[in-house]
Amino acid sequence: MDVSLVGLRVFREAAEHGTLTAAATALGCTQSAVSRQIAALERATGTALLERRRDGVRLTPAGHVVLRCAVAALDQVDAARRELSGLPAQAGAVRLGWCTSAGASLVPAALAALRRTHPGITVTTREGGTPALVRALRADALDLVLLGSAPPFGPPDTGSPPLEVRTLAERGLRLAVPAAHPLAGADSVDVADLRGHRWVAGASSGEDGLVGVWPGLDERPEIAHTARDWLAKLHLVAAGGGLTAVPAWLTGAVPPGVRVLAVRGGPRERRRVVLARLPGPPPEPVARLVDALHAAAQQR
Repeated sequence: MDVSLVGLRVFREAAEHGTLTAAATALGCTQSAVSRQIAALERATGTALLERRRDGVRLTPAGHVVLRCAVAALDQVDAARRELSGLPAQAGAVRLGWCTSAGASLVPAALAALRRTHPGITVTTREGGTPALVRALRADALDLVLLGSAPPFGPPDTGSPPLEVRTLAERGLRLAVPAAHPLAGADSVDVADLRGHRWVAGASSGEDGLVGVWPGLDERPEIAHTARDWLAKLHLVAAGGGLTAVPAWLTGAVPPGVRVLAVRGGPRERRRVVLARLPGPPPEPVARLVDALHAAAQQR
C-alpha cells in the first residue's frame, strides 16, 4: 500500500474536524486539495474510509482501522524528527481538550499541581465545544477531554466503542448578578424574582443550549448580550449588562463587581464536569493528569 505522510495527516484532520472544509481551514489549504488527498488514500487502501453526509464526514469501519495506524505512524515520524533535532522524545506528553465552562478554573489549578508533583509530564491543551472535542478524542488527536454536562446527563456521543466517562464533580447552578443590582443584597433569590430581567447568554455550541439564561423561566428572556467566553460574560455582568447563570465551579473565577447567588424554588438545577477518554488502561502520564483534575474539582 503506497500512501504519503501528507495524505495521512490530511485524513487525520478530516476525521478530527468532521468536515472537509474545517480540515482545509486547519491545514491552510483548499477543500479540493483535501478531497484529492483523501481520494488518493482511499484508492491506495482499496476501500472507502469516510462516509460523506450532509452534515460532514464520518469514519467507516475501515476508516477507523486506517486512522489508528495513521496516528501511530505520524507519532513515530514526529518522534524521530524530535530525536534528530536533539530534542527529548516527550514520552510524558498528554493532550487535553476542555470546554470553557468545565475547564476555565479547573485546568489551571490541575496543571499547577501536576507541575509540582510530576514536572516531567508535558501537557498541551485546547478549548472547544463538546462535539469538536469528542471528534478529536475519537480521532486520537486528544488523550482526554474535560466536558460540562447538563441533565439528563447522557453520554457525550453515541459512537462505538462507548467512551469511558468519569464524573469529577456535580454542583448546583448559580446566578451571577452585578454587585449594584437590587437582587445583590441577599445570598439567595427566589426563581420568581428572575422574571423581567436582562440576560447575558452564550450562543449554543451543542453543549448546553443557550448558556446563561436561568433554565425553565416562564417568559421569553430578554438577551442583552451574547458571548461564548465565560470571562467576557462575567465582565459584562460586572458592567451592569445583565444577569447570567454560572456553574458553581466557576464562582471562584468571577471578577470584582459580580455577586454569585443561590436560587430557590423551581427544578433543582445541577451541572456535572466529566472526563472522557477512549476505553482501555490509561498511560501513566494520563492517569496522573486525571488525578490532578479530580483533586482540583474536589476543591471547588
